[in-house]
Amino acid sequence: MIVNNLAEEQKDRMTMTDPTFQRVNRESTATLITRQLREGIMNGHLPAGAQLSEASLAQEFGVSRGPLREATQRLVQEGLVRSELNRGLFVKELDEAEIRDLYVARTALETAAARIVARDGSATTLQRLRRVQEDMRTAAESGDLPKLSDADFAFHHLLVEASASPRLRRMHETLMVETRMCLTALEETYFDPEEQVDEHHRITEAIAAGDEAAVVAEIEEHMQEALDRLIRG
Repeated sequence: MIVNNLAEEQKDRMTMTDPTFQRVNRESTATLITRQLREGIMNGHLPAGAQLSEASLAQEFGVSRGPLREATQRLVQEGLVRSELNRGLFVKELDEAEIRDLYVARTALETAAARIVARDGSATTLQRLRRVQEDMRTAAESGDLPKLSDADFAFHHLLVEASASPRLRRMHETLMVETRMCLTALEETYFDPEEQVDEHHRITEAIAAGDEAAVVAEIEEHMQEALDRLIRG
């Protein structure tokens, strides 16, 4: 019994002093700046190609250049900002190959999510999709293209969230910023906003019917139409 107690005490001491574990701190200043810059890129406040001035941003955030530099380097690692020698930092511009690749990934991911929703989705999920679709229609009828873009983004985000697949949701999250950048660009290509609404309506109704084949076909067509408009633009 004494031997067992000593073994347990030694085990407890090893656990408490294990150097592989460190105290968890609150979010750092760099993390908070990274999030705001990422959102700025996603929402188009920092447009593709824009140069990021460390001096101006540090003054705007009210911080030293240290945490700001750390934040921008994180965005470089995420592929949202590019660093050019002797020139500085710029918001990344997606070229045609990258846009095509993004839409290949989105199509695969969202058709997988939509098939789950069509097969297992609840009436509440369907109601939420229809509500977002109506938001799109209202924005289209009023000619409010930014709101149409917001609702478009919300529809696809909700579709993947409703799949209840942690892995699909996690993978989709990595595409969200680039997706939003594309949707912001798509605002200028909405030659017929009502058609964009109708595309989402057809996806929603295919999900309501539980027709997985139709869901896949509608999403593939929708993604191809969006890709064609982006490439033309």
